[in-house]
Amino acid sequence: MPPPSSASAPAAHHLRLWWRRRGRAGAVGATFAVALLAAALLLALSYYASVTPVTSSSSGRRPALVGLTLVRRAEEKGALCLDGSAPGYHLQTGSGSGSRSWLIHLEGGGWCRNLKSCASRKRSMLGSSRYMEHHVEFTGILSDDKYQNPDFYNWNKVKIRYCDGASFSGNVKDELQNGTKFFFRGQRIWEAVMNELLLKGLGHAKQAFLTGCSAGGLATYIHCDAFRALLPKDSSVKCLADGGFFLDVEDISGKRTIRAFYSDVVRLQGLREQFSYCNSNMEPGQVQHVLVPEASDPQHAWLNCRLDISKCSSNQLEILQGFRKDLHDAISELKQKGDWGIYINSCFVHCQSLNSFTWHSPSSPRVNNKTIAEAVGDWFFDRREVKEIDCEYPCNPTCHNLVFAKPFKA
Repeated sequence: MPPPSSASAPAAHHLRLWWRRRGRAGAVGATFAVALLAAALLLALSYYASVTPVTSSSSGRRPALVGLTLVRRAEEKGALCLDGSAPGYHLQTGSGSGSRSWLIHLEGGGWCRNLKSCASRKRSMLGSSRYMEHHVEFTGILSDDKYQNPDFYNWNKVKIRYCDGASFSGNVKDELQNGTKFFFRGQRIWEAVMNELLLKGLGHAKQAFLTGCSAGGLATYIHCDAFRALLPKDSSVKCLADGGFFLDVEDISGKRTIRAFYSDVVRLQGLREQFSYCNSNMEPGQVQHVLVPEASDPQHAWLNCRLDISKCSSNQLEILQGFRKDLHDAISELKQKGDWGIYINSCFVHCQSLNSFTWHSPSSPRVNNKTIAEAVGDWFFDRREVKEIDCEYPCNPTCHNLVFAKPFKA
Protein backbone atom coordinates (compact mmCIF):
# COMPACT_ATOMS: atom_id res chain seq x y z
CA MET A 1 0.00 0.00 0.00
CA PRO A 2 1.41 3.39 -0.93
CA PRO A 3 3.79 5.34 1.28
CA PRO A 4 2.69 8.55 3.02
CA SER A 5 2.17 11.36 0.56
CA SER A 6 0.85 14.90 0.37
CA ALA A 7 -1.55 13.97 -2.42
CA SER A 8 -4.82 15.78 -1.87
CA ALA A 9 -7.16 12.97 -2.86
CA PRO A 10 -7.72 10.39 -0.12
CA ALA A 11 -6.41 6.90 -0.59
CA ALA A 12 -7.81 3.67 -1.89
CA HIS A 13 -9.63 5.00 -4.95
CA HIS A 14 -9.52 1.53 -6.37
CA LEU A 15 -10.82 -0.14 -3.22
CA ARG A 16 -14.51 -0.89 -3.39
CA LEU A 17 -15.15 0.13 0.17
CA TRP A 18 -17.94 2.20 1.64
CA TRP A 19 -17.98 4.63 -1.25
CA ARG A 20 -16.51 4.04 -4.67
CA ARG A 21 -14.19 6.84 -5.61
CA ARG A 22 -13.01 8.07 -8.96
CA GLY A 23 -9.74 9.42 -10.26
CA ARG A 24 -6.19 8.19 -10.01
CA ALA A 25 -5.07 6.27 -6.98
CA GLY A 26 -4.43 8.62 -4.09
CA ALA A 27 -2.05 8.09 -1.24
CA VAL A 28 -2.87 7.09 2.27
CA GLY A 29 -0.21 6.64 4.88
CA ALA A 30 0.95 3.12 4.05
CA THR A 31 -1.94 0.80 4.78
CA PHE A 32 -2.27 -2.84 5.72
CA ALA A 33 -5.49 -4.73 5.06
CA VAL A 34 -6.37 -7.70 7.21
CA ALA A 35 -9.17 -9.27 5.22
CA LEU A 36 -10.97 -11.97 7.13
CA LEU A 37 -12.58 -13.77 4.26
CA ALA A 38 -15.12 -16.06 5.78
CA ALA A 39 -16.53 -13.30 7.94
CA ALA A 40 -16.89 -11.09 4.91
CA LEU A 41 -18.46 -13.90 2.91
CA LEU A 42 -21.68 -13.83 4.86
CA LEU A 43 -21.91 -10.59 6.76
CA ALA A 44 -20.00 -7.77 8.32
CA LEU A 45 -20.47 -8.81 11.91
CA SER A 46 -21.61 -6.28 14.45
CA TYR A 47 -19.90 -5.17 17.62
CA TYR A 48 -21.62 -7.95 19.51
CA ALA A 49 -19.89 -10.59 17.41
CA SER A 50 -16.50 -8.94 17.74
CA VAL A 51 -16.21 -8.37 21.49
CA THR A 52 -12.84 -9.64 22.65
CA PRO A 53 -13.26 -12.49 25.15
CA VAL A 54 -11.54 -12.42 28.52
CA THR A 55 -8.32 -14.34 28.11
CA SER A 56 -5.00 -14.80 29.78
CA SER A 57 -1.88 -14.38 27.70
CA SER A 58 0.60 -17.14 26.99
CA SER A 59 2.70 -15.76 29.84
CA GLY A 60 -0.20 -16.30 32.25
CA ARG A 61 -0.78 -12.58 32.88
CA ARG A 62 -4.26 -11.12 32.94
CA PRO A 63 -4.88 -8.33 30.39
CA ALA A 64 -4.39 -4.77 31.60
CA LEU A 65 -7.54 -2.85 32.56
CA VAL A 66 -7.45 0.67 31.11
CA GLY A 67 -9.73 3.47 32.31
CA LEU A 68 -12.12 5.58 30.23
CA THR A 69 -11.29 9.23 29.58
CA LEU A 70 -14.09 11.52 28.39
CA VAL A 71 -13.30 14.31 25.94
CA ARG A 72 -12.97 17.65 27.74
CA ARG A 73 -15.43 20.42 26.85
CA ALA A 74 -17.09 18.10 24.36
CA GLU A 75 -20.32 20.10 24.16
CA GLU A 76 -18.40 23.30 23.47
CA LYS A 77 -16.59 21.53 20.62
CA GLY A 78 -19.78 19.94 19.29
CA ALA A 79 -18.05 16.55 19.57
CA LEU A 80 -20.86 14.40 20.92
CA CYS A 81 -22.17 10.83 20.81
CA LEU A 82 -25.57 10.20 19.25
CA ASP A 83 -27.36 11.02 22.51
CA GLY A 84 -25.36 14.17 23.24
CA SER A 85 -22.99 12.65 25.80
CA ALA A 86 -19.23 13.21 25.67
CA PRO A 87 -17.23 10.69 23.62
CA GLY A 88 -14.37 8.82 25.21
CA TYR A 89 -11.17 6.87 24.81
CA HIS A 90 -8.88 4.60 26.82
CA LEU A 91 -5.17 5.54 26.98
CA GLN A 92 -2.36 3.33 28.21
CA THR A 93 0.98 5.16 28.49
CA GLY A 94 4.01 3.65 26.77
CA SER A 95 7.41 3.02 28.29
CA GLY A 96 11.08 2.60 27.43
CA SER A 97 11.75 2.27 23.71
CA GLY A 98 8.01 2.70 23.04
CA SER A 99 7.57 6.00 24.87
CA ARG A 100 7.45 8.00 21.61
CA SER A 101 5.50 5.43 19.61
CA TRP A 102 1.70 5.52 19.39
CA LEU A 103 -0.91 2.96 18.37
CA ILE A 104 -4.47 4.29 17.94
CA HIS A 105 -7.37 1.85 17.57
CA LEU A 106 -10.78 2.93 16.25
CA GLU A 107 -13.54 0.77 17.73
CA GLY A 108 -16.06 -0.86 15.39
CA GLY A 109 -19.71 -1.73 15.78
CA GLY A 110 -21.71 -1.46 12.55
CA TRP A 111 -23.74 1.56 11.46
CA CYS A 112 -27.25 2.97 11.89
CA ARG A 113 -29.21 3.76 8.74
CA ASN A 114 -32.30 5.55 10.06
CA LEU A 115 -33.61 7.39 13.10
CA LYS A 116 -35.13 4.22 14.56
CA SER A 117 -31.86 2.28 14.53
CA CYS A 118 -29.91 5.33 15.73
CA ALA A 119 -32.41 5.81 18.57
CA SER A 120 -31.74 2.23 19.63
CA ARG A 121 -28.00 2.96 19.68
CA LYS A 122 -28.56 5.97 21.92
CA ARG A 123 -29.49 3.48 24.63
CA SER A 124 -26.24 1.53 24.29
CA MET A 125 -22.46 1.99 24.39
CA LEU A 126 -22.57 2.40 20.59
CA GLY A 127 -24.40 5.69 20.95
CA SER A 128 -23.74 6.98 24.44
CA SER A 129 -20.77 7.14 26.81
CA ARG A 130 -23.27 6.72 29.66
CA TYR A 131 -23.34 3.02 28.81
CA MET A 132 -19.62 2.53 28.19
CA GLU A 133 -17.53 0.42 30.55
CA HIS A 134 -15.33 2.51 32.83
CA HIS A 135 -12.46 0.08 32.23
CA VAL A 136 -11.72 -2.26 29.32
CA GLU A 137 -9.14 -4.97 28.83
CA PHE A 138 -6.35 -4.27 26.35
CA THR A 139 -5.72 -7.47 24.42
CA GLY A 140 -4.33 -8.48 21.04
CA ILE A 141 -2.71 -5.54 19.26
CA LEU A 142 -3.43 -3.40 22.36
CA SER A 143 -1.79 -5.79 24.81
CA ASP A 144 1.14 -4.72 26.99
CA ASP A 145 2.37 -8.32 27.14
CA LYS A 146 5.57 -8.81 25.14
CA TYR A 147 4.73 -12.45 24.45
CA GLN A 148 1.28 -11.61 23.12
CA ASN A 149 2.20 -8.41 21.27
CA PRO A 150 5.95 -8.50 20.59
CA ASP A 151 6.25 -5.43 18.35
CA PHE A 152 3.89 -2.95 20.03
CA TYR A 153 3.61 -4.03 23.68
CA ASN A 154 5.35 -0.99 25.20
CA TRP A 155 3.85 1.68 22.92
CA ASN A 156 1.37 4.33 23.94
CA LYS A 157 -1.92 2.67 23.02
CA VAL A 158 -5.36 4.21 22.64
CA LYS A 159 -8.78 2.71 22.04
CA ILE A 160 -11.23 5.34 20.75
CA ARG A 161 -14.82 4.42 21.54
CA TYR A 162 -17.37 4.39 18.72
CA CYS A 163 -20.65 6.21 19.40
CA ASP A 164 -21.62 8.15 16.25
CA GLY A 165 -23.02 5.40 14.00
CA ALA A 166 -21.11 6.34 10.83
CA SER A 167 -17.43 5.41 11.19
CA PHE A 168 -16.34 8.70 12.79
CA SER A 169 -17.43 10.68 9.72
CA GLY A 170 -20.72 12.59 10.21
CA ASN A 171 -20.86 16.35 10.85
CA VAL A 172 -24.49 17.49 10.89
CA LYS A 173 -24.99 20.85 12.59
CA ASP A 174 -28.75 20.53 13.09
CA GLU A 175 -29.50 18.55 16.26
CA LEU A 176 -33.25 18.08 15.71
CA GLN A 177 -34.38 15.24 13.49
CA ASN A 178 -38.18 14.90 13.31
CA GLY A 179 -38.46 16.65 16.65
CA THR A 180 -35.91 14.45 18.43
CA LYS A 181 -32.30 15.31 19.21
CA PHE A 182 -29.63 13.28 17.44
CA PHE A 183 -25.97 14.25 17.21
CA PHE A 184 -24.31 13.03 14.03
CA ARG A 185 -20.84 14.30 14.89
CA GLY A 186 -18.35 11.53 14.20
CA GLN A 187 -15.93 13.83 12.36
CA ARG A 188 -15.86 16.22 15.29
CA ILE A 189 -15.28 13.30 17.68
CA TRP A 190 -12.28 12.25 15.60
CA GLU A 191 -10.87 15.80 15.62
CA ALA A 192 -11.48 16.37 19.34
CA VAL A 193 -9.81 13.12 20.39
CA MET A 194 -6.86 13.72 18.07
CA ASN A 195 -6.36 17.21 19.51
CA GLU A 196 -6.25 15.84 23.05
CA LEU A 197 -3.84 13.06 22.12
CA LEU A 198 -1.54 15.46 20.27
CA LEU A 199 -1.17 17.42 23.52
CA LYS A 200 -0.52 14.20 25.45
CA GLY A 201 2.47 13.29 23.29
CA LEU A 202 1.15 12.07 19.94
CA GLY A 203 2.35 15.32 18.37
CA HIS A 204 5.97 14.27 19.09
CA ALA A 205 5.63 10.67 17.95
CA LYS A 206 8.49 9.01 16.12
CA GLN A 207 6.21 6.17 15.04
CA ALA A 208 2.42 6.08 14.81
CA PHE A 209 -0.01 3.37 13.81
CA LEU A 210 -3.72 3.97 13.16
CA THR A 211 -5.76 0.77 13.38
CA GLY A 212 -9.42 -0.19 13.47
CA CYS A 213 -11.77 -3.13 13.06
CA SER A 214 -15.00 -3.47 11.05
CA ALA A 215 -16.68 -0.03 11.10
CA GLY A 216 -13.46 1.13 12.74
CA GLY A 217 -11.48 -0.46 9.91
CA LEU A 218 -13.50 1.58 7.44
CA ALA A 219 -12.83 4.66 9.58
CA THR A 220 -9.12 3.86 9.34
CA TYR A 221 -9.30 4.11 5.55
CA ILE A 222 -11.28 7.36 5.84
CA HIS A 223 -8.92 9.08 8.28
CA CYS A 224 -5.49 7.68 7.40
CA ASP A 225 -4.40 10.67 5.31
CA ALA A 226 -5.60 13.13 7.96
CA PHE A 227 -3.76 11.15 10.63
CA ARG A 228 -0.53 11.32 8.64
CA ALA A 229 -0.95 15.09 8.23
CA LEU A 230 -1.18 15.62 12.00
CA LEU A 231 2.22 14.12 12.76
CA PRO A 232 5.84 15.20 12.29
CA LYS A 233 7.05 14.80 8.72
CA ASP A 234 9.97 12.65 9.80
CA SER A 235 7.78 10.19 11.75
CA SER A 236 6.88 6.76 10.44
CA VAL A 237 3.09 6.53 10.04
CA LYS A 238 1.05 3.57 8.81
CA CYS A 239 -2.54 2.33 9.01
CA LEU A 240 -4.14 -1.08 9.57
CA ALA A 241 -7.74 -1.91 8.60
CA ASP A 242 -8.91 -5.19 10.14
CA GLY A 243 -12.09 -6.52 8.55
CA GLY A 244 -12.89 -3.06 7.17
CA PHE A 245 -12.91 -3.87 3.44
CA PHE A 246 -16.52 -4.16 2.20
CA LEU A 247 -17.43 -5.14 -1.33
CA ASP A 248 -20.26 -3.63 -3.36
CA VAL A 249 -21.91 -6.84 -4.54
CA GLU A 250 -25.35 -8.26 -5.13
CA ASP A 251 -26.79 -10.49 -2.41
CA ILE A 252 -28.04 -14.01 -3.12
CA SER A 253 -31.38 -12.65 -4.36
CA GLY A 254 -29.68 -10.35 -6.86
CA LYS A 255 -30.42 -7.14 -4.95
CA ARG A 256 -28.01 -4.40 -3.90
CA THR A 257 -29.01 -4.53 -0.25
CA ILE A 258 -25.69 -3.21 0.96
CA ARG A 259 -25.69 -0.28 -1.43
CA ALA A 260 -29.17 0.71 -0.24
CA PHE A 261 -28.07 0.47 3.39
CA TYR A 262 -25.12 2.78 2.91
CA SER A 263 -27.18 5.18 0.85
CA ASP A 264 -29.38 5.58 3.91
CA VAL A 265 -26.36 6.17 6.16
CA VAL A 266 -24.99 8.78 3.78
CA ARG A 267 -28.28 10.67 3.55
CA LEU A 268 -28.95 10.51 7.29
CA GLN A 269 -25.54 11.84 8.32
CA GLY A 270 -25.01 14.27 5.44
CA LEU A 271 -21.93 12.54 4.13
CA ARG A 272 -22.14 13.49 0.46
CA GLU A 273 -20.77 16.92 1.28
CA GLN A 274 -18.20 15.38 3.63
CA PHE A 275 -16.98 13.12 0.81
CA SER A 276 -17.43 15.39 -2.17
CA TYR A 277 -14.71 13.57 -4.11
CA CYS A 278 -16.90 10.46 -4.35
CA ASN A 279 -18.41 9.51 -7.67
CA SER A 280 -21.85 11.13 -7.68
CA ASN A 281 -23.08 8.50 -10.15
CA MET A 282 -22.25 5.63 -7.82
CA GLU A 283 -24.52 5.06 -4.86
CA PRO A 284 -22.66 4.18 -1.64
CA GLY A 285 -22.77 0.51 -0.87
CA GLN A 286 -22.47 -2.33 1.63
CA VAL A 287 -22.66 -3.30 5.33
CA GLN A 288 -24.20 -5.63 7.92
CA HIS A 289 -25.39 -8.67 5.90
CA VAL A 290 -23.39 -8.36 2.72
CA LEU A 291 -24.10 -11.51 0.77
CA VAL A 292 -27.02 -13.05 2.66
CA PRO A 293 -29.14 -10.32 4.27
CA GLU A 294 -32.17 -11.69 6.09
CA ALA A 295 -34.64 -10.37 3.49
CA SER A 296 -32.82 -12.21 0.69
CA ASP A 297 -33.49 -15.59 2.31
CA PRO A 298 -37.21 -15.73 3.26
CA GLN A 299 -37.19 -19.55 3.33
CA HIS A 300 -34.18 -19.57 5.69
CA ALA A 301 -32.28 -21.90 3.39
CA TRP A 302 -29.05 -20.18 4.44
CA LEU A 303 -29.76 -19.99 8.17
CA ASN A 304 -27.49 -22.86 9.28
CA CYS A 305 -24.75 -21.75 6.91
CA ARG A 306 -24.85 -18.20 8.29
CA LEU A 307 -24.47 -19.51 11.84
CA ASP A 308 -21.84 -22.17 11.20
CA ILE A 309 -19.77 -22.29 8.02
CA SER A 310 -19.19 -26.03 8.45
CA LYS A 311 -22.93 -26.51 7.80
CA CYS A 312 -22.90 -24.81 4.40
CA SER A 313 -23.89 -27.02 1.49
CA SER A 314 -21.59 -27.56 -1.47
CA ASN A 315 -23.68 -25.13 -3.53
CA GLN A 316 -23.52 -22.49 -0.78
CA LEU A 317 -19.77 -22.90 -0.46
CA GLU A 318 -19.46 -22.44 -4.22
CA ILE A 319 -21.29 -19.10 -3.90
CA LEU A 320 -19.04 -18.09 -1.02
CA GLN A 321 -15.94 -18.94 -3.03
CA GLY A 322 -17.30 -16.73 -5.80
CA PHE A 323 -17.47 -13.90 -3.29
CA ARG A 324 -13.86 -14.67 -2.35
CA LYS A 325 -12.94 -14.29 -6.02
CA ASP A 326 -14.72 -10.90 -6.11
CA LEU A 327 -12.55 -9.76 -3.22
CA HIS A 328 -9.36 -10.93 -4.89
CA ASP A 329 -10.35 -9.17 -8.10
CA ALA A 330 -11.01 -5.97 -6.15
CA ILE A 331 -7.53 -5.97 -4.61
CA SER A 332 -5.64 -7.25 -7.64
CA GLU A 333 -3.94 -3.90 -8.23
CA LEU A 334 -2.89 -3.65 -4.59
CA LYS A 335 -1.05 -6.94 -4.80
CA GLN A 336 1.43 -5.20 -7.10
CA LYS A 337 2.09 -2.30 -4.71
CA GLY A 338 5.18 -3.03 -2.65
CA ASP A 339 4.39 -0.65 0.20
CA TRP A 340 0.89 -2.00 0.78
CA GLY A 341 0.45 -5.01 3.00
CA ILE A 342 -2.19 -7.73 2.75
CA TYR A 343 -3.06 -10.59 5.08
CA ILE A 344 -6.08 -12.66 4.00
CA ASN A 345 -7.05 -15.81 5.80
CA SER A 346 -10.09 -18.02 5.21
CA CYS A 347 -11.26 -18.19 8.81
CA PHE A 348 -14.91 -17.52 9.71
CA VAL A 349 -14.20 -14.87 12.34
CA HIS A 350 -14.11 -11.10 12.64
CA CYS A 351 -11.77 -8.53 14.23
CA GLN A 352 -8.81 -10.83 14.77
CA SER A 353 -6.34 -8.11 15.70
CA LEU A 354 -8.10 -7.40 19.02
CA ASN A 355 -8.30 -11.00 20.15
CA SER A 356 -5.24 -12.39 21.94
CA PHE A 357 -6.00 -15.88 20.70
CA THR A 358 -6.14 -14.90 17.01
CA TRP A 359 -3.58 -12.07 17.06
CA HIS A 360 -0.56 -13.94 18.39
CA SER A 361 -0.57 -17.15 20.38
CA PRO A 362 0.65 -20.74 19.92
CA SER A 363 -2.82 -21.59 18.56
CA SER A 364 -3.30 -18.52 16.33
CA PRO A 365 -4.40 -18.90 12.72
CA ARG A 366 -1.45 -18.80 10.36
CA VAL A 367 -0.87 -18.12 6.69
CA ASN A 368 2.49 -19.28 5.35
CA ASN A 369 3.34 -20.08 8.98
CA LYS A 370 2.90 -16.42 10.02
CA THR A 371 0.47 -15.15 12.64
CA ILE A 372 -1.31 -11.88 11.98
CA ALA A 373 0.92 -10.15 14.55
CA GLU A 374 4.08 -11.42 12.88
CA ALA A 375 2.92 -10.35 9.42
CA VAL A 376 1.81 -6.90 10.62
CA GLY A 377 5.08 -6.35 12.50
CA ASP A 378 7.15 -7.43 9.50
CA TRP A 379 5.25 -4.97 7.33
CA PHE A 380 5.23 -2.03 9.74
CA PHE A 381 8.96 -2.21 10.38
CA ASP A 382 9.81 -2.95 6.73
CA ARG A 383 11.38 -6.29 7.56
CA ARG A 384 9.92 -7.75 4.37
CA GLU A 385 7.13 -7.26 1.84
CA VAL A 386 3.93 -8.81 3.17
CA LYS A 387 1.32 -10.30 0.83
CA GLU A 388 -0.03 -13.28 2.76
CA ILE A 389 -3.05 -14.82 1.00
CA ASP A 390 -4.67 -18.01 2.23
CA CYS A 391 -6.04 -20.90 0.20
CA GLU A 392 -9.80 -21.47 -0.09
CA TYR A 393 -11.89 -22.57 2.90
CA PRO A 394 -11.64 -25.16 4.43
CA CYS A 395 -7.97 -25.68 3.59
CA ASN A 396 -6.39 -23.98 6.63
CA PRO A 397 -6.25 -26.30 9.67
CA THR A 398 -5.12 -23.46 11.96
CA CYS A 399 -8.47 -21.62 11.65
CA HIS A 400 -10.86 -21.51 14.57
CA ASN A 401 -14.23 -20.63 13.06
CA LEU A 402 -16.96 -18.90 15.03
CA VAL A 403 -20.31 -20.59 15.55
CA PHE A 404 -23.29 -18.35 16.36
CA ALA A 405 -26.33 -19.27 18.43
CA LYS A 406 -28.63 -17.02 16.41
CA PRO A 407 -28.39 -14.77 13.35
CA PHE A 408 -27.37 -11.16 13.78
CA LYS A 409 -30.17 -8.65 13.20
CA ALA A 410 -29.30 -5.21 11.84
